[in-house]
Amino acid sequence: MKKNDRPARLRALAHEVVETYEQIGGINKIGDKTLPSQPAIVEVLQKLLTVVFPGYYGKQVPARANLEVLVASRVDDIFLQLSDIVDKTLHFCHNEPCQCSVLWVPEENGTRQGDFTRVAEQIAMDYLERLPEIRQILKTDVQAAYEGDPAAVSQDEVILCYPGTFAIAVYRLAHPLHRLGVPLVPRIMTEWAHHRTGVDIHPGARIGPYFFIDHGTGVVIGETTEIGERVKLYQGVTLGALSFPRNPDGTLVKGGKRHPTLEDEVTIYANATILGGETVIGRGAVIGGGAWVTSSVPAGARVLMQAVTAT
Repeated sequence: MKKNDRPARLRALAHEVVETYEQIGGINKIGDKTLPSQPAIVEVLQKLLTVVFPGYYGKQVPARANLEVLVASRVDDIFLQLSDIVDKTLHFCHNEPCQCSVLWVPEENGTRQGDFTRVAEQIAMDYLERLPEIRQILKTDVQAAYEGDPAAVSQDEVILCYPGTFAIAVYRLAHPLHRLGVPLVPRIMTEWAHHRTGVDIHPGARIGPYFFIDHGTGVVIGETTEIGERVKLYQGVTLGALSFPRNPDGTLVKGGKRHPTLEDEVTIYANATILGGETVIGRGAVIGGGAWVTSSVPAGARVLMQAVTAT
């Protein structure tokens, strides 16, 4: 390519790309000021981590600090930023109703411009009031990892180093927002953790305390999964859907229980796959590595793959 040809060819390319903006819909959001900002959501999430794991995330917390003043400052900052994010998200989804469904209901006489801000602030406050509860359950998750992994030398190591614990922590922070009906934002949060850790937990899943994911990479936990207390998963485990029913027009049916239920004290070893909304793994059951399970397993059962020895 001649050097003098480059400007003309780049201008022609730019013209062709802009033409696709005009011709191809559905993947353009030019000028939309309400589209949820991924960097802003990640920033809030990182600030939340400094509240639930003070000293481990963010700046060092001085021993003589007034903790109530420190935390009040942090949560006030989070409140303002989270309220703005939720406000913009509700505006965005109001304009794109086919993409989002939320639990809040506008006033009967129609949603006014100010209603989104009021609802967003209420959601943000309701959410932040759950932080003590989130910290309580995260303590159980850290304890489960420390007690469940003989390689763990301390709970400090679990918090600082374990990708499974990090992904669980982000899920614990995202799940209440999902329960409050906030669209998009919780999913962006857990997908950020997915990108960092290889652990994919949908924020809609319901997971009890003392949850441990060992190693973590490749774990998938679907939206309607239900997990009891003291459950342990190893790497590569999939808790997924068995099939996808379709509408008469061929589109997928949304909603419904599609993913399995794991009762208390279940252990699932590496690369096992458990599928289906009606599949229940009973209390204390053990699913061996590489197993493929599409029907319920009774309490205390052992499902093992038969070993194959080369000859």
